[in-house]
Amino acid sequence: MKTKITISDIAKELGIAPATVSRALSNHPEISVATKKKVKAVAERLDYRPNKLASSLRSGKTKLIGVLIPTAEHLFFGSVIHGISNLASQQGYDVLIYQSNESEEFEKKGIETFINARVDGILVSISKNTTDYSHFELVKEKNIPIAFFDRTNDNLGISSVSIDDYLGAYIATESLIKSGYKRIAHISGPQHSKAFAERVRGYQAALNQYNIPFENNLIYNGDISIEAGRKGVQHFLNLENKPDAIFAVEDFTALGTLKELKEMGIKVPEEFGIIGFCNDLFGEHITPSLSTVDQKTVQMGEEAFNLIYELISKKGEKTNSQKRVLTPTLILRESSKKN
Repeated sequence: MKTKITISDIAKELGIAPATVSRALSNHPEISVATKKKVKAVAERLDYRPNKLASSLRSGKTKLIGVLIPTAEHLFFGSVIHGISNLASQQGYDVLIYQSNESEEFEKKGIETFINARVDGILVSISKNTTDYSHFELVKEKNIPIAFFDRTNDNLGISSVSIDDYLGAYIATESLIKSGYKRIAHISGPQHSKAFAERVRGYQAALNQYNIPFENNLIYNGDISIEAGRKGVQHFLNLENKPDAIFAVEDFTALGTLKELKEMGIKVPEEFGIIGFCNDLFGEHITPSLSTVDQKTVQMGEEAFNLIYELISKKGEKTNSQKRVLTPTLILRESSKKN
């Protein structure tokens, strides 16, 4: 059986102290670049594998980041995780992912899992069904760095990274108005979620800016799904004064509207305009291609890691919560080009 290589073996090979090897491998600033190169070269040649448990006991850090997402079904969260993982690996961190399945109960189990795993920090996108936030307060009480991304809550004093949902909804609605659509409806998400509430506000603001009266019956409260898109269309087309366009809260909801309109024989975009929110990958590959708002997913993931890394670095210091807000961009495709 092959003997496990230790730091002492590398030190003996180079004729230096084991402490110097340890500091070189951890990229300590007081160790010269030349020494780091020599140590890493020998470590690689000898096939040295660090003992992560021993390292975490010495440093008090596991080099683990917990990432809690609502669902793995949407490419959106996969892209965000890609951004997180890219930067995490550069800093020597591994990412532990837990899916809540849009369940408050599972979300709480995810937090418990991360606490038990002694992660160095936690990133969370809140489940659409979460209304009790005590599990996040528990994380704060245990002095574990935590930050929200995408779906956030401003009332908990927890730092966050998000897209400007208000602006995204505004420019989406405005684009439908400028394309010549007259009665624009909105399929919304659960309104206890800040992100979805902000999209309603942005939609209303655009109507107001262009002197279009807001009508309550032109908002359908859905649950961010293909089925919600279908039901929203059915609701709107049963109205006496029907809309001729829909701004959907996210792209899968928009996909549901496209499917339902197609089955009804209503032409998009000639007779009906659709725009989504996210810029999920499928949007450019369907017919008609889906106009949408780009949520900058990879950038959001990178910014989320930068934020939690900063919070981990400043653990124990008194810091104010931060809000980092990304600017959305409009992606115009076939589904909203009436003119």
